[in-house]
Amino acid sequence: MTTEPVHVTTPVEGVLLVTLDRPEARNAVNSRLAELVAEAMDRLDSDPDLRVGILTGANGTFCSGMDLKAFVRGERPYVGDRGFAGVTERGPEKPLIAAVEGYALAGGCEIVLACDLVVAGEGATFGIPEAKRGLVAAGGGLLRLPERIPYHVAMELALTGNHMPATRMAELGLVNRLVPTGGALDAALALAGEITANGPLAVRISKKIVAESLGWPAEEKWARQREVADPISSSEDAREGALAFAEKRAPVWRGK
Repeated sequence: MTTEPVHVTTPVEGVLLVTLDRPEARNAVNSRLAELVAEAMDRLDSDPDLRVGILTGANGTFCSGMDLKAFVRGERPYVGDRGFAGVTERGPEKPLIAAVEGYALAGGCEIVLACDLVVAGEGATFGIPEAKRGLVAAGGGLLRLPERIPYHVAMELALTGNHMPATRMAELGLVNRLVPTGGALDAALALAGEITANGPLAVRISKKIVAESLGWPAEEKWARQREVADPISSSEDAREGALAFAEKRAPVWRGK
């Protein structure tokens, strides 16, 4: 019996958990894995009952990158406009949390960079060692790292291909929450719970503005923000949030 390299579950209400599981290859990305991740991202976007996604790896490893053996055989693990691993070029509209244990290297690090929030075990390791293999970290590593950590540190990682521990990445701001080894998934679920407690429309649009506004021209920023934010102010959820506050109760979100 063939076991699929990605498992998709809903461990708690509103959360889609996507687990990479190729133990024989340290969860390296081949074409099938990329296809299944892309399908999971489509599901996260389309299902109104889902609020947050978590992407993690099984067996104590996040992802060791692209499956180079499959690459040599001619596989290219890219899926449509979602790109490498089914997520690096176009992620989901809803928040995506990386829960990292063990290695997040090469394409694995690029998957982390495609996520909106990062929770890591203290023993996790990050890096883009593509240059050591005559390759370029073209799945987002070279584009996103200088946006997330200081320029010279990003350059060092790119040019040396060396690894960096999660403790250092937390100091640099790449990791939101650093937890004892083995605790990343539980901590990611707790973080997801904090997000799912909030208004789903507000969360989705807040992610959009934070993710996209760095590229907006200065003279257009306020107008672009109004275009996507103003409809939220007149939504049913906005009214419910205000009523719930006044009535000292938990809001009941409808996503409308």
